[in-house]
Amino acid sequence: MMKLAGNRTLVLGASVVALLVALGISQAVLDRSAAAQSKGAVQAPRFEVDPLWPKPLPNHWILGSTIGVWVDTDDHVWIIHRSSATLGNNEKTLETKQGECCAGAPPVLEFDQDGNLLRHWGGPGQGYEWPDSNHGIFIDHKGNVWIGGNGGPDSHILKFTKDGKFLLQIGKKGARRKASAGAGNQEGQVAGFVGGSNDPMNFGRVAKVVVDPKANEAYVADGYLNKRVAVLDADTGKMKRYWGAYGNKPDDTPLPAYDPANKPAQQFYNPVHCADISVDRFIYVCDRVGDRLQVFTPEGKFVKEGFFGKTTKGSGAVWDIAFSKDPQQKYIFVPDGMNDIVRVIDRQTLQELTSFGDGGRQPGQFYGVHSIATDSKGNIYTTETWEGKRLQRFLYKGLGPVTKPHQGVVWPGSNATK
Repeated sequence: MMKLAGNRTLVLGASVVALLVALGISQAVLDRSAAAQSKGAVQAPRFEVDPLWPKPLPNHWILGSTIGVWVDTDDHVWIIHRSSATLGNNEKTLETKQGECCAGAPPVLEFDQDGNLLRHWGGPGQGYEWPDSNHGIFIDHKGNVWIGGNGGPDSHILKFTKDGKFLLQIGKKGARRKASAGAGNQEGQVAGFVGGSNDPMNFGRVAKVVVDPKANEAYVADGYLNKRVAVLDADTGKMKRYWGAYGNKPDDTPLPAYDPANKPAQQFYNPVHCADISVDRFIYVCDRVGDRLQVFTPEGKFVKEGFFGKTTKGSGAVWDIAFSKDPQQKYIFVPDGMNDIVRVIDRQTLQELTSFGDGGRQPGQFYGVHSIATDSKGNIYTTETWEGKRLQRFLYKGLGPVTKPHQGVVWPGSNATK
C-alpha cells in the first residue's frame, strides 16, 4: 500500500513538473508574441507630469491667465501671462491693500531647467504701446522676444531684447477701431472694431508670432479679429505676403457658427491661433474654432489639413502646436483647451495617435490648456488660460507602443521606462 502511494506521489509530482514546464513555455511564447506585437505596433512619445516644476515664485507673485510659452536655445522656458488683469480681488490683496498675499507677477517670466525664475519684466513703457491683452511669446534665433495681443484695440506686435529693452513696434494700436466707436477693449470683442485682413500695415489681434531663421521671416497668426497668416521681414517688420484658409485671399465677412456637419469654411474662423514652421519648411496653422490644422508652403500654397475633436464647439479643439525634437519632427503635440487634453499627432499623415490629460487642477490635469512648447530633450511645457493660470512640465519618457487612444493623467510612474 505504501509502495502504491509512493508511485502515485511520483506520478503526481511528475505531472506538476510537466505542467509547470508547459506553463513556462506558454508564458515565454506569450511574452515573445507580446513583444513582437509591441514592436510592430504604432509608436508614440510618452510623457509624465513633473509635479515639482517650476519652483514657487518670489514676492508673493502668482500667475494670471497664462497664454504663451516658448523654449529658447539655452533650454530656458519663457511664458507670458495677463497678471493682475485676470486675478480676482481676493487673489491680489497686496495690490488692493487688503492683506499680505498676493500680487500678480510681471507679464514676462523666464525659468531655467531647474524651475528657477531668472528674468521678469513687461507692461507699459516708453516708446511702445503694451497690448491691452498680451498673447503669445516667441524667442527668435537672434535672442529677440516677440509678443502679440488680442485685446480690443490690439492691432500691433512688439519686439524686445531678453532683458526687456524695447526694439520694434509693428502696426499701431487701435488701427481696427471703427470711427467714433466706443472703447470696447475686452478680449475678442468685435463691437466697435472691424477686420482688416488685407491691411499691409496693421494687424487684427495677433495670437502668436514665430520667426524662420533661414529666411529671417516672421509668421504671424493674425488672429482674433483678422483671418490670415501674415509674413514679415523680421528685422524691419515690413509685410511681405499673407493668405487665408486654403491659400485664399482673406475675407472678413462674418462666418456662421461652426457646425461640424457643414462643409468646411473657405475662410479661417476666429481665432487663427498659431502658425509655426517645420524642419522641412511647411507652415502649420491652427484654425482653433474650426477644429482643424492646415498646412501650407512658405508662399501660402495649401498642402493638406487635418481635423481633431471635430465635434468640439465653443472655443474649438486646435489651440497651438509644438513639434517633437527628433530630426524629422515625426510628431505634433496639439493642446485642446476645450477638452483639456494634449493630442499626439503623426505629422506626415495628420492622424491622431493618442492623447493625455484630463480636466482639473491637480498636476497633469488641465483647465484651459492653451499653449505648448518642447525643449531640446523632448520635454513638453504647457500653459493654461481662464482659471488654469499655470505652467506645467511633462517629462519625455521615450517612445512606446500605443495601447489606448487616451491615456488620462500621466502621473509619475505611469510611463516609466523599464
